[in-house]
Amino acid sequence: MMSGGGYSSLDDPKASGSVPAATGPDPPAIRFTDSNLQTFPPSDARGKISGAYRPPTDADDTFSSKAGGGGAGAGGRGGSAGSDDAAQGGWFRIFSVAAYKPYFDVDTSDVVERIWESVFPFRGTFTEKTSDNPDLYGPFWTCTTLIFVAASIATFVTYLSHKWHKKEWNYDINLVTWSAGLFYGYVTFVPLLLYVILKYFSAPAGLVQLWCLYGYSLFIFIPASLLSIVPIEIFRWVIAGVAGFMSATFVAVNLRAHIVNSGERWFLIVAGIFLLQLGLAVLLKLYFFTITV
Repeated sequence: MMSGGGYSSLDDPKASGSVPAATGPDPPAIRFTDSNLQTFPPSDARGKISGAYRPPTDADDTFSSKAGGGGAGAGGRGGSAGSDDAAQGGWFRIFSVAAYKPYFDVDTSDVVERIWESVFPFRGTFTEKTSDNPDLYGPFWTCTTLIFVAASIATFVTYLSHKWHKKEWNYDINLVTWSAGLFYGYVTFVPLLLYVILKYFSAPAGLVQLWCLYGYSLFIFIPASLLSIVPIEIFRWVIAGVAGFMSATFVAVNLRAHIVNSGERWFLIVAGIFLLQLGLAVLLKLYFFTITV
């Protein structure tokens, strides 16, 4: 045994109580890959709003036979995401802003294109183009704009008529109230009723897609209201009739391809949709642009 500097060592490696030195090839070197933790958000984020919550897609969210393939794929993804989301928050998510954010994720070009589709009702391609991304942004502002345009133009027309006949004129604030109740109520509850009817006839459609379709169908009434300034009664009736026909055709043509699969009564459903939209145009003319002095 050798000692030196306060340390000792064994000269014989086989001595009792000693540990033999390890022999063999050197262990492989471990290399750590560079982490990418500082990259945020991840590079594989998709969509216009990165990381946005998208509500689960309803199993009935298929709208037309043309978009059936894409809808099925989206439904499959939505179903798996929906089960996870349901476990996390359930139906309470409908009371959060994040649940509706995807339906307002549209560009100006998207809204303009969809408005343009409503001006040409015989194309029948609106539901096909919006099946993957229906929005509520365009319908909300279309309906809101129509409310104030109809109320303000009706007020202006009434003012001119009273001044022409040299009679006293009083502003009617109820025009705004009735306009909001009429158009907001129509674009909300009529699609909801149609959603239930289509469910009953085994031709279910997405509720948001119906809201989107009906919201854009009201756009044609905005220029019609502006043209109603012309103080000619027969001209106002013609304008209301043309606007109602275009709006009704837009809704009926886009729903026909979907409803035709509901059975023999599909024609009655489409006819009811068409007549109801015409009734809205008549109501708009009678209430807002029928001047009595």
